[in-house]
Amino acid sequence: MSNTQQYLNFKIYGLDCIEEVNIIKKALNKKVAEEHMQFDLLNGKLSISSSNISTKEIIALINKSGLKASTWDEYISKNHDTNFYSKYSRLITTIISGIFIVFGYVYHALTAGFIDAFVANDSSTQLTPLISQISYLLAILFGSWFVMPKALASLKRFSADMNLLMLIAIVGAIIIGQHLEAAVVSFLFAFSLLLESWSVNNARSAITKLMQLTPDKALVYCCHDKQFEEKPIAEINIGRRVLIKPGQRIALDGVIIKGSGYINQAPITGESIPVEKTINDEVFAGSINGSSTIEIKTTKTVDNSSVAKIIQAIEHAQAKRSKAEKWVDKFARIYTPTMIALALLIAILPPLLLGQAWLKWIYQALVILVIACPCALVISTPISIVSSLAKAARNGILIKGGEFIEIPATLKAIAFDKTGTLTLGQPTITEILVAENFSKQYLITIAASIESTVDHPIAKAILDYANNNNIVFTQASNTQVISGKGVIGEINNNTFWLGNHVFAHEKKLCNNSLLHQKATELGNNGLTLIFVGNSKDIIGIIAIQDKIKTNINDCLKQLKNLGVKQTIMLTGDNTATAKSIAIQAGIDSFYAELLPQDKVNKIEELVNNYASVAMVGDGINDAPALATANLGIAMAAIGNDIAIETADIALMTDDISKLSWLIKHSKRTLSIIKQNISFAIAIKAIFISLAMLDLATLWMAIAADMGATLIVIINSLRLLK
Repeated sequence: MSNTQQYLNFKIYGLDCIEEVNIIKKALNKKVAEEHMQFDLLNGKLSISSSNISTKEIIALINKSGLKASTWDEYISKNHDTNFYSKYSRLITTIISGIFIVFGYVYHALTAGFIDAFVANDSSTQLTPLISQISYLLAILFGSWFVMPKALASLKRFSADMNLLMLIAIVGAIIIGQHLEAAVVSFLFAFSLLLESWSVNNARSAITKLMQLTPDKALVYCCHDKQFEEKPIAEINIGRRVLIKPGQRIALDGVIIKGSGYINQAPITGESIPVEKTINDEVFAGSINGSSTIEIKTTKTVDNSSVAKIIQAIEHAQAKRSKAEKWVDKFARIYTPTMIALALLIAILPPLLLGQAWLKWIYQALVILVIACPCALVISTPISIVSSLAKAARNGILIKGGEFIEIPATLKAIAFDKTGTLTLGQPTITEILVAENFSKQYLITIAASIESTVDHPIAKAILDYANNNNIVFTQASNTQVISGKGVIGEINNNTFWLGNHVFAHEKKLCNNSLLHQKATELGNNGLTLIFVGNSKDIIGIIAIQDKIKTNINDCLKQLKNLGVKQTIMLTGDNTATAKSIAIQAGIDSFYAELLPQDKVNKIEELVNNYASVAMVGDGINDAPALATANLGIAMAAIGNDIAIETADIALMTDDISKLSWLIKHSKRTLSIIKQNISFAIAIKAIFISLAMLDLATLWMAIAADMGATLIVIINSLRLLK
């Protein structure tokens, strides 16, 4: 879904779990299609892209489901997150619950002794004192403060969730006289929810730190006063002059118009070494200026800056759930009602069939309800995914959704574009061949005129050559890019073209045998050939060389060690050049002289052969191939909105070693998710078995559930380290 899509945004109070997501989907399913809903669990935010329903209708339907909603703007204007009660309500009610438990227990202990207070219940000879009972009931009230409304709403919908499980267990414990245990269950469940809230806030803070990369204000040149004045960045438009002093963070994307220096882009790209920038170079919001004062002209507003695009992409990424999250969701839908049914059978079958005591087996049924709470299972995967997204973003890798975190770990083949991916993307002209009756200057003038309308590394090489040799040219008109072949344009009402060997053959102008022979020799030496001509003749050939990245061999070896079986290069360049680059880089196989559609066809073949395939390119020229692969990865995406939009994963720099980090990170994320799911299910299986053998207590069950929740949360948050 495009990031430019218009959304209706809502704050859903209490939205921190997939169960609430399912409630909202059911509440809105007759009015809003599921694909039009996006959920941000970290911020409790719902975004709806459908315009067929009013804001009031949506809020009414959500409120009717038992949850509470408001518009996002209303939530922001009321500044709920800084409200004391809103911020600390869970902590306050949990502490009050704990205080009442301690008071009730101490009072009971003083009247009957500590042992009797610990084991006493209303079925024993020593009744719990009335004051202690009231104290325990108050502990239950405050401990269940956030659970009861959700449980009752679940009951009205005839759907079982973990809140209903807890409420049944608590009420059941009260009925059989286990007031203290009911109070402790309420308190510990409230405490586990507090842990969940803390873990969500912890993961959220990792994303929030990205938002804090840009300062709130910047020094803007004021034409009226002829000096720089401090203004909020939200008020700064495109085209304004902004002064950045040494050590300051750059507030907005822009182009340097005065000064030069080293810029630390690590907060955005993860690059450890500052990058030298001079006049006409791009700088990005969130980067840190070095030791020299620079002046920039802004090219984007605060809402459209590189940092803003990254944050928007991460927020939308949370809606694209991983396979693990989808599995847990399906499992929980079956699991919760199954556990209620099992608890019911445990409560009634032994007394009915074996004549055993009702209270004994009702108690064990309550134990099953408590341990059956899917809290640890449900919360662990979303926390893992968000932590993984945040960690990757900090390392200059933007992952567009949970569904794309898992794929790198399974990759068996990776296809690479050549220019800018395997090579530096900084080609230079090494030789110029000119046909009879034409000069080198004329050839470069024509080529530069056409390429001045195109954004491509080869175009930059030709324009740099023209500028460095003081060759004057004018921009061609009516230019047309022929994808995978070349460019056509008009200069002084005459048509000229520029392109590869295939394009020249299509023009039926490859009839100069001497020129063709020299071109073949250059091509065999690994040079890229650009043919330039008019409607009648080939004017000449420009030979261009682009060096491979210095670390490419080591990077490809690392990929092989991580389980990638095949590396492939797909290029539109000639076969000889492609072969030379492939040998130097250590690529397993290559395909040359490919049009964009040919690349798509090759990717389809690779997917059929290897099942899990990634395509790595620039995100613009390779967009169709990136979309066809199981995983599309764009390189050097910083400042490139199209790359961020089209790719599944965007590497902010052109450092290809990030690929091996990405695969390791993906494997680690998957490993932690599997650990959490296995551990949560194993703990529940053990305690359900103990309950069926009459060996478990409510204390043990709630302690095990809370402990499991705490362990999977801490394990998930390791991904932030």
